[in-house]
Amino acid sequence: MAVELALIVPRMPHPLLTPDDSSGYRALADAYAEARARIAALQPDLLVIYSAGWASSIGHQVQADPAPKWVHVDPDFYALGSIPYQLRIDPDFGEAMSATARKRGLQVGTVAYKGFPIDTGTITALKLLNPDNAVPASVVSCNVYSDRAETVVLGEAAAEAIAAKEIRVVAIAVTNLSHRLHVRSVPPAEDHFASEQDDGWTGELLEMLGEGRLGDLCQVGESFAAQAHADSKLKAIWWLAACAGVHNRYRGEVLAHAPVQGAGCAVVALTPNASDADGHARPPVAASRPAQPEVGSRHATGNSGRVDVAADRAPKPVGAYPHARRVGDLLFLSGVGPRQAGTDAIPGGPIRDGEGKPLEYDIEAQTHAVIDNVRRILEAAGSSLDRLLDVTTFLVDMDRDFKGYNKVYAELLGEIGPTRTTLAIRALPTPIAIELKVIAAAGDVDMAILTGAARG
Repeated sequence: MAVELALIVPRMPHPLLTPDDSSGYRALADAYAEARARIAALQPDLLVIYSAGWASSIGHQVQADPAPKWVHVDPDFYALGSIPYQLRIDPDFGEAMSATARKRGLQVGTVAYKGFPIDTGTITALKLLNPDNAVPASVVSCNVYSDRAETVVLGEAAAEAIAAKEIRVVAIAVTNLSHRLHVRSVPPAEDHFASEQDDGWTGELLEMLGEGRLGDLCQVGESFAAQAHADSKLKAIWWLAACAGVHNRYRGEVLAHAPVQGAGCAVVALTPNASDADGHARPPVAASRPAQPEVGSRHATGNSGRVDVAADRAPKPVGAYPHARRVGDLLFLSGVGPRQAGTDAIPGGPIRDGEGKPLEYDIEAQTHAVIDNVRRILEAAGSSLDRLLDVTTFLVDMDRDFKGYNKVYAELLGEIGPTRTTLAIRALPTPIAIELKVIAAAGDVDMAILTGAARG
């Protein structure tokens, strides 16, 4: 049992409260209705929701009140009116998902407090997708300080809990795509995207989703988040991909796309494990727009080709060496581990405590984090994961960890196909289980020529 349908829906209340005020709002409301019909046809056991509108600052929270009931007023669009609600929540799954996430090193807890406020996006989504509470739901918050790696681990924890309970699930990311709102109220009939740049980037993201290329989107999504004012840095979609599966074998459908008070909103349906007409899964396709690092994310010294990545983008080196150095057409990265930028936290937990005593840890979470750090460094140097040429992996415990590491590697890098060597070593400088040493093509180099693929 697993995720049978993945949905992306906006967190704005307009399709619920004022659907006929503009053609765009009506299109989104109709798309919600189509998604509701698909849920009814599937008859799933549970709706699992990650809401970008439920902001938490101390870890993640999971709703565990079985029947939250209140009257909600959106703090920004209060003039649209009140939203009375009564929801049906599955507290047992919430507890199971929280426990699974804690085992992976995250701080996650449940909330079962009567009167605890439910966010606009969650209420809107459930009233439009599940109006009669026919299917129970579980809702998890968006931690404002979490990064992509932590969000991915949270999604994997949801997937593990789903598998353990052997249930059929619809996973829902409640999020706008771009989230730049009008600074002044705009009449609904005149609503438009607040930024042409945001609209352009959103169009490219929707093109990928429409083709079912969620795996490709995950490679370029952070660039989208930086360039297009993404809602909560696109965390809801990172979570959705980790929960449903990071691959390009979805049947993707953009059911509607419209501006809502300037934000880019869409309803997207992704059916997992769809294949192309010839029965073969789609390989990753490079984004039509090259990924751009955030301004100030790298620093080059003279003509040395040295690349140092800002502390909020990749973990600080533990010695006197750069993150990467360019020589000719190639980028050589120093060893990269799973530590998180700024905090040095280790997703999945450290392999030993301060006294050197062994601890339980999650090699899959560490592998995800390592590859994410490699991606950050490559993008800061003007390259990307799909330009990897060679990977050397160091594992502290080959017998214990190879299977889990190999699984995640295949999901994230298998279709890219760099050469690879995996070595067992005694220890690493920090309490981590895995480190990667990689060589990649520079961003301005023709890969076909470099690899010899262009030769007849």
